[in-house]
Amino acid sequence: MSKPDRIAAVDVLVTSPTRNFVTLKITTEQGLVGWGDATLNGRELAVASYLRDHLAPLLIGRDPARIEDTWQYLYRGAYWRRGPVTMTSVGAVDLALWDIKGKAAGLPVYQLLGGAVRDRILSYTHATGWDIPQLLDSLDARLAQGFRAVRAQTGVPGLDIVYGVSKDGAAYEPAGRGLAPVEETWDTDAYLRHAPEALAAARSHLGPEVKLLHDAHHRLTPNQAARLGRSVEDLDLFWLEDVTPAENQEVLRTVRAKTTVPLAIGEVFHTVWECQSLITEQLIDYVRCCVTHAGGISHLRRIAALADIWQIQLGPHGPSDVSPVALAASLHVGLATPNFAIQEYMGYAPLVHEVFPHAWTYEDGHLHPGEAPGLGIEVDEELAARHPYEPAYLPVARRRDGSMTDW
Repeated sequence: MSKPDRIAAVDVLVTSPTRNFVTLKITTEQGLVGWGDATLNGRELAVASYLRDHLAPLLIGRDPARIEDTWQYLYRGAYWRRGPVTMTSVGAVDLALWDIKGKAAGLPVYQLLGGAVRDRILSYTHATGWDIPQLLDSLDARLAQGFRAVRAQTGVPGLDIVYGVSKDGAAYEPAGRGLAPVEETWDTDAYLRHAPEALAAARSHLGPEVKLLHDAHHRLTPNQAARLGRSVEDLDLFWLEDVTPAENQEVLRTVRAKTTVPLAIGEVFHTVWECQSLITEQLIDYVRCCVTHAGGISHLRRIAALADIWQIQLGPHGPSDVSPVALAASLHVGLATPNFAIQEYMGYAPLVHEVFPHAWTYEDGHLHPGEAPGLGIEVDEELAARHPYEPAYLPVARRRDGSMTDW
């Protein structure tokens, strides 16, 4: 019997090719390399330290083939468990080990998950405009790129800054460079007056076939969320996202009882337990957990399995602040998971594609993970090293009276 391979080295790369990414590299004694994404927007260095200082020493000498055992070891074996930093770190390890297993087998990861259940994965992207005419122009631009599912966001009359929307038409950028986040002023009443009008214009412009999505960014109370849901019910939204903070999951009962609009929540969730009540009470229609922030492929599959029992689908978080490594992993899960509905895809700057060459592809509104062994992703470490970390943070929001509001 041949001697089993062992983990020989664990390295953490922090790079900023237009934005910050944290990448985990696991190398085995036999020379196999696995890549994982550990990017946590605005807290990148915390995850990098967690990996370098706490997890890396535990991995040396372990059998990389024992993915589930390693996941249980890192999760159950820690007294302080859960939370975004921990679960993103565990997720990065999990992705890297699946990458190694696929390379050892000479198969793409989706084949190791049971094989494809679909030929391609529907994707959606973002369209933004400061006013409605600009939004409609942005929608047209996305349709010209082949997308048939689009998230529509606009500015709000009376406000000078709105997250993710630029007055000058600049590309959407989640995080701003600097030592502290930008502070925005928010007005929920103005938003609730304007959003239904903007979405109605978008639906009229797109026609009935294009899937239309919208994100409320957690800023509504349950009653406000229900009001928004009722006001857009006849627009046939694909989903209404993050209508209210869901730490208190019982508040979604109020929203669900008052509107039939499809609800999507979960991009800030990290474990199946945070999704449990929302799924088993059917309070949402789509789970938004991100593969890297929710403990990796191994744990996202648990979330998907629970959701499938309750006829709830997956629509994983996939902004430009998770790397192409995470997108690759999400696509492998998506191709092999029956209740995987749609994948967010904002796209990346050309330099990001150069740093993270990949087998996954986009075409005609759909994504595919490709047929390369493992995750089908590599990292140009020399190019990555030329772009060091720069502090960057998502903005924070205050009401007109100066008090903080939810993110």
